[in-house]
Amino acid sequence: MERSSRFISLSGLSGIAAGICALVGAWFAYKEFEPYYRAYDERKGYAGEDFETLKFRLLIIALVVLAAALVSAFYFTWRKARHNKLPVWDLTAKRLTVNMLIPLVAGGLFLLAMYQYNEWKFIAPACLIFYGLALINASKYTLTDIRYLGLSQIVVGLINTQFVGYGLYFWAAGFGVLHIIYGFVMWWKYEKNS
Repeated sequence: MERSSRFISLSGLSGIAAGICALVGAWFAYKEFEPYYRAYDERKGYAGEDFETLKFRLLIIALVVLAAALVSAFYFTWRKARHNKLPVWDLTAKRLTVNMLIPLVAGGLFLLAMYQYNEWKFIAPACLIFYGLALINASKYTLTDIRYLGLSQIVVGLINTQFVGYGLYFWAAGFGVLHIIYGFVMWWKYEKNS
């Protein structure tokens, strides 16, 4: 019964891979921020062409991280489904995808508006919160463990709202460290012996 109503091919390795992608992306973003932190201290704010360059580079890093995480998640999920002789794209997978995309698309459009109007303070917390909501919304169609990852993302995002100058660190903790922990737990519980 669980196979027909829940998508069980999510791999713990995809969580680990997504976490590694996020940590690598956070490192590159940190390297982009370093010169701007110095410039910010000298002129008491971001301005002009330097700021537009920073925005563009951070957007590119975010898109590359997202693409790498999605490709790795698909690969490890496909591999696990093939190993278990299950379809990757069935009715349950479609339901999972639709229910996850609703909060993700809404959050993505909200984040793009914040990006457009240079409202940086809450971009990292909003990423974590909307992603957590997407995971909770999708958890009805997969293993319930993903719900705890979603709740953890929301908590990290809400804590980040009180420490807005540290968004990159919270982003790395939520998308990087929490994914690696979640992925390892999922692998240990469901894949270790197979």
